Amino acid sequence: MEEIPSMQKKIVLLGDSSVGKSSLVFKFVKDQFFENQEPTIGASFLTKTVPQNSHEVKLQIWDTAGQERYESLAPMYYRSASGALVVYDINDKQTFKKAKFWIKELISNGENGVIIFLVANKSDLEHNVDSVEASKYCEENGLFYFETSAKTGHNVVEVFTSMASQFEYVPPPKKKKEEPIIDLDNNKKKTRRRGWC
Repeated sequence: MEEIPSMQKKIVLLGDSSVGKSSLVFKFVKDQFFENQEPTIGASFLTKTVPQNSHEVKLQIWDTAGQERYESLAPMYYRSASGALVVYDINDKQTFKKAKFWIKELISNGENGVIIFLVANKSDLEHNVDSVEASKYCEENGLFYFETSAKTGHNVVEVFTSMASQFEYVPPPKKKKEEPIIDLDNNKKKTRRRGWC
């Protein structure tokens, strides 16, 4: 059976504490939701492979802590990331402001060409952040916009699979067949004729 080509991509989740970053990751990777999710300390790391048409993408998902005291650690995680999900709570305007802060940080200090998704989580709750405003902000800044709910599962798989589909697979160069080495010295010996006296 032919092996499916695969690639690894690191993605990072950024956003305020309690916006549901860990819940989104657990829902996607393990299909689990915990009502009282413990806050992440530093960062946690999970992986999941997402199949594409011609290949598969192994997502290395880094879930960063949202508390202010861990803010200085974030660059260590996002600087080498190919993609970022910047998450806010659709019920909390302050977390939307913080999401904008993280987006500026990524654009200024992240990897060149990092793919950024703005994710409005907790879509099952009352919308205190206007979806039109958030969508317009994404259009102006070249970002992707998703509304999700880790609790109901709404758009959770879609946001991660959409991120995986952004990464273009480039097949490794084919190894050239090694050409046989001709030993010229040895060849001469074989073809040399004896002279006549």
